[in-house]
Amino acid sequence: MKWNALHTESCPVARGLSVVGDRWTMLVVRECFFGIRRFDQMQERLGITRHVLADRLRKLEADGVLRREAYQQRPPRYEYRLTDKGKALYPVLVTLLDWADEHVPIQGSPSVRLVSRETGNPIEPKLVDARTGHEITHRSVLAQTM
Repeated sequence: MKWNALHTESCPVARGLSVVGDRWTMLVVRECFFGIRRFDQMQERLGITRHVLADRLRKLEADGVLRREAYQQRPPRYEYRLTDKGKALYPVLVTLLDWADEHVPIQGSPSVRLVSRETGNPIEPKLVDARTGHEITHRSVLAQTM
């Protein structure tokens, strides 16, 4: 099966990966969450080729994760902003960040620390069921196919 054909799969993991599953896409999304919106800034921070970055930005825009807004007319220049669909990826990014710090650590302290905007204290991500408040783990939840 071709990678771009995953968007029609019945499996939601496959469909999700059809949007964000290559090695650069979530890094582009991460940069947007860090407030980086312009092409040149993204390219510099990521060390990605112009061609690959342009391709990922086009795809994220087509998938409704980013929207392009002009900030200059001559020559035309654009910023890339997260849509509501893109902002909904934040828990995925936080979970991946937390997982990598625990299971794929680097020497020393974590490279990014998440803190509460309200208190400034470090946060500890935890996936919970919104209805019950119970933690979601591989032992507490059963995945049923429809």
